[in-house]
Amino acid sequence: MASDVKTRIKTEGRRTQPPPLNNYIGDRKPWLNTARRRSLTGWGFLLPAALLILFMSFIPMAQAFVLSLQTGRGTRLEFADPLWYNYERLLNDDIFRLTLTNTFIYLIIQVPIMLTLALVLANLLNNPKLRFKALWRTAIFLPCAVSLVSYSLVFRTLFANDGFVNDALMSLGAIGSPINWLGQPETARFVIILGLLWRWTGYNMVFYLAALQNVDHSSIEAARMDGANAFQTFWYVTVPQLKPMIVLTAILSINGTLQLFDESWALTQGGPAHQTMSMAHYLYEVSFQKNPNFGYAAAISYVILMLVAILSFIQMKVGDKRD
Repeated sequence: MASDVKTRIKTEGRRTQPPPLNNYIGDRKPWLNTARRRSLTGWGFLLPAALLILFMSFIPMAQAFVLSLQTGRGTRLEFADPLWYNYERLLNDDIFRLTLTNTFIYLIIQVPIMLTLALVLANLLNNPKLRFKALWRTAIFLPCAVSLVSYSLVFRTLFANDGFVNDALMSLGAIGSPINWLGQPETARFVIILGLLWRWTGYNMVFYLAALQNVDHSSIEAARMDGANAFQTFWYVTVPQLKPMIVLTAILSINGTLQLFDESWALTQGGPAHQTMSMAHYLYEVSFQKNPNFGYAAAISYVILMLVAILSFIQMKVGDKRD
């Protein structure tokens, strides 16, 4: 009798249990599965940075383009007639053409020399048998950490008429009278290029040192076993493996030189007679000195942007040899 009662209680208990959840949702997966949750988490981390880039970069770029279509002095601006008036004016601006020429002189001379020196120095300092490597690396990298004002004052003092460079050359008998280094176009450009080399060679050297850590040493050993000398091993084995980093540093260096301002402003003030002025220096002068013309300055900035974009695109196409 007791066993019949227990059996009846178990049967009624099974009837009162709710049906399984699968009967309601079938085999459908929940909307917020693991993969989608991870994706949303990633976008959550990216969203603040993306919004900052939008509001701090892209929106100001659009506003600058609209500004480049306007003319006027100070805040009294109105749309030009025709709209491309500022860009047409650039073609007839002798000072802008001169600053464009100066910038490309710095670019053509300084960038290849700087990258070649940085590559050679990185290869020398990557030698495991070299003593005091940390000291040499720090000494070569240190100039890019020096403040612009400090190093500009040092260079202006070194290349003054009564500075150390003239005294040293005269004591060696190389020159008979002091050279006005910062007062002549050719020598003033030379001083700016020298300052750029001194300041940024070590910066690029660090990139190459980092890339050299990933070079396949077995290929270098194989080249040596095949009879290749040090230069052949470096040029035909090491350099091809550094090609992505070389392209990157070339793009960064070209972009930086096209936007050159510091050395032109601090070393020579753009003189003599705008002969050393860069495009970015002229942009600053048009914007904030003499009679500010923000519309014309915005047009100059967009020309610089277009040059940077075109040269970067060419560099990436030349450097990308993937099939």
